[in-house]
Amino acid sequence: MTTVGMIGAGRWGGNWIRTLAQLPGTQLRWVCDVSPASLDKIRHQFPQVQTTTRLEDLLEDPTLDGIVIATIAPTHFDVARRGLQAGKHVMVEKPMTLTTKDAVELTDLAQRLHRVLMVGHLLEYHPIIRHIRKMVESGELGDVHYLYQQRLNLGTIRADENAWWSLAPHDISVANRIFGEAPISVQCRGQNIVNASIADVVFATLEYPGGRLAHVHVSWLDPNKSRKLVVIGSRKMVIFDDTAATKLVVLDKGFEKSGDLITLRQGETTTPTWDHGEPLALEAQHFVDCIRTGARPISDGEAGTLVVSVLEYGQRSLEQGGAVVAIPAFNAALRKSA
Repeated sequence: MTTVGMIGAGRWGGNWIRTLAQLPGTQLRWVCDVSPASLDKIRHQFPQVQTTTRLEDLLEDPTLDGIVIATIAPTHFDVARRGLQAGKHVMVEKPMTLTTKDAVELTDLAQRLHRVLMVGHLLEYHPIIRHIRKMVESGELGDVHYLYQQRLNLGTIRADENAWWSLAPHDISVANRIFGEAPISVQCRGQNIVNASIADVVFATLEYPGGRLAHVHVSWLDPNKSRKLVVIGSRKMVIFDDTAATKLVVLDKGFEKSGDLITLRQGETTTPTWDHGEPLALEAQHFVDCIRTGARPISDGEAGTLVVSVLEYGQRSLEQGGAVVAIPAFNAALRKSA
């Protein structure tokens, strides 16, 4: 039995609590939150789980294997660092930290202590994203020229982070995984509409080696809810629309070149099958499996650090009015087999 503690019982933390409580071979032993009202609700729903407002209760429990952190982003670094130092395996929600320097420190600390450090890049565990990644690896799409993603809604406006830091980590992690490389530059333009100091909408372009591009559009001030990924390959194109009835569509479309002659190819459209599963349950199971086996998580510290670096340099681009900002390279190779 793998024992896990939960830190943060807010809206997303509540999803984690329900998932961990139902995970086979796993015991949710603790829930920690600063809100007594939230803990009262947890005690009513899960009377078998111990609750506390003290992080130390979890860190000092020698029978606790791992912790899941779903607190506000500014606390991620300190809580994760303390968890690792206490000998716990750590799953920290996105963004992993607020600076690349802190993300590198956490990654190095986990490696030195031989602890699992996993980052909550949920879409990396979505069965459709995994299916698209396999299509790229197999060559079915041909050379991937570019991709674009939309994450839009008329939804919650945060006071502690802008739309770039709140929403874009999902799309950055997916783009990095599909291209299998780190971007070399980022350009962000945004607008501060509701709050004069917080970007509500951001349009970002990431450049990858070979001139490949990923465009990311995030907003919580939009009339339509959109969760879409489009990947353009030399052989085929693929659309993943998480709000549509048919979520995955593959199109045999493109251009054929023969000397100076260029012709449009309009092939068939297919709806492939994929392995189904609830992404959060798959992510939670992966964390527990890594604790048990010592395996390296798909969204490990290096992958999390890479996403933070894109966020950090993208924020610089925002503050510079949309300037193209180079992203320094660091040792964070994405394993193409992941």
